[in-house]
Amino acid sequence: MRNIIKISFLFASGFLLTSCFNKEKPNYQFMASTDMYEPVGYETYYPAPQEVFPNGMEAQLPADKTIRRGWMPYLYENTNDGYEQAKENFHNPLKADSLAMKENLQIGAGLYNIYCMICHGSDGDGQGNLAKREKILGIPSFKDRQITQGSIYHVMYYGRNTMGSYASQITEQERWQVALYVEQLREKLINNSKKN
Repeated sequence: MRNIIKISFLFASGFLLTSCFNKEKPNYQFMASTDMYEPVGYETYYPAPQEVFPNGMEAQLPADKTIRRGWMPYLYENTNDGYEQAKENFHNPLKADSLAMKENLQIGAGLYNIYCMICHGSDGDGQGNLAKREKILGIPSFKDRQITQGSIYHVMYYGRNTMGSYASQITEQERWQVALYVEQLREKLINNSKKN
């Protein structure tokens, strides 16, 4: 008797499972919004459907009037006029209180030693190792230049003359910290030349 019950239970459950099965149409999809039942896999260089990638399989363009995360656009152009505008109108947003200034100058000094000292020298007099070895000629002393923190930032962002851009190496805040330190070096050079 037990065997008959087991066999009939197996037969009934098998019948229920296969009665709703249709190879032409899937059963109920509880997660129809996902690709669990109908996966969408694209092969490399395979023409994709137009509704998914309207421009083909290339990278999609960002939405209009958006910027990359962590990046702010720089409003001054890479021209002489842009340099002069940055020199006059672009001001350092870092706070000038004594504690923050000291920390910003220390960070700026460290960055200057990494990126700038090889050409501009440790004192900003244009006598770095590359200038002494005559690898790069005509590096100016900071005391001979009419520079502001805005113009220093602009030159680090775009580069100028033989100096290349450092926009990809140092962040916006680090550029301001280096500008603070360069301005301090310039003041020291000017004060030392007045004493002599």
